Amino acid sequence: MPLNLDKVFPQVGGMVDRLQAERALRQQRLDTARELFGAQGDNLDALARKIDLSQTTWLVAGLVNGLDPVYSAPSVPADFAVLATDGSHIDVDRHRSPRCYLINIGAVALRYGAAPDAVLDSFPALYSGEEKLVISPEGVRGREVPVEGTLLGLKRGVDECCRLARLAAEVPANLPALALVDGTLVLWGFEGQFDFVTEALLERGFLSYLEEVAALNRGGGRIALVSYISLPRATEVVNVLRLALCPREILDTDCCPSCETRECEAVEEVRDRDLFAGILAPGERSTIFASRSKIVRERYGEHAVYFCYVRVDDEIARLEMPGWVAHNPHLLDLAHGLVLDQCRRGQGYPVALSEAHEQAVVTAADRDNFWALVESLLAGYKLPGASSAKSRSKQTRWV
Repeated sequence: MPLNLDKVFPQVGGMVDRLQAERALRQQRLDTARELFGAQGDNLDALARKIDLSQTTWLVAGLVNGLDPVYSAPSVPADFAVLATDGSHIDVDRHRSPRCYLINIGAVALRYGAAPDAVLDSFPALYSGEEKLVISPEGVRGREVPVEGTLLGLKRGVDECCRLARLAAEVPANLPALALVDGTLVLWGFEGQFDFVTEALLERGFLSYLEEVAALNRGGGRIALVSYISLPRATEVVNVLRLALCPREILDTDCCPSCETRECEAVEEVRDRDLFAGILAPGERSTIFASRSKIVRERYGEHAVYFCYVRVDDEIARLEMPGWVAHNPHLLDLAHGLVLDQCRRGQGYPVALSEAHEQAVVTAADRDNFWALVESLLAGYKLPGASSAKSRSKQTRWV
């Protein structure tokens, strides 16, 4: 039965009315944030110290080169390559037998300049068997963690990075390149995971593949690895302003519930993209900021994540990069210039990422066909392939 939009209509109308009523307050807070942002230049050392010493439940950006430097779009090389990966997956279905999952990685290598070329491919991988379906501490049984749901999403991110490192290794030694992934480099899902899970997928997986790309740059930077986030929701830079507004010299979140003046609410609900929309001209990027997330500080080491914001047409996008890109002016300019070039070619979004997504996407029909293939092969070999009554019920047309 389709969604009854007649019942939804008045609820949507109420939401729009509320947003309209709050518009003036949102604009006031945004104006305050932009004014405060421009006024912090004379107080950067004290602000940086306050950031380092304070404890907050909200994530605050680390200052690297101040707050307000803005950088124009650099030129791009005559010959270059752009690499991108994206992924999709079919999760374990507990209502079907056998237990398995599939990860499909889309990979794109585009070459521009004197010898243009394009390679687009996908790499589906089926995982089955107990050793592939769980992660367990070495030599210990009974503490297995199943690779499904959130953890499968993290595993897919690791596989995307693995494929990107392989693409990077194939780039000719004299050719500058941009290596792109979609979404954040901060794998938040590992916070709260068992150490053996984080060690297996993050340290021996994701970070090891970042190291492979970093090693290609030793002796001369030529491959800039960057993640691209469209319409970012982050507030880390605005939270610097929240911290600046707090009258306490060092903020301890235990003090927040008893605070009566609530100065920080003057910039509440403002996002970083809203702030930089009034600061950056088309093609410009902000200065670099450091991610101070717990997982990055504790696990990432030399691959610690930095970020900046760049204006692409009417959108403010977020670029994230490991430290060996952020601290290399040549790689940083290469990333800035080639991301803009990709967005111009891709109607406001990097064309390589769009193509990688097209290679990776697994549709609902693909999932149905996959399970039909599995069940037909099981039946052909007379192997048990039982499904739950709930699954059979969903596949039955009822009158």
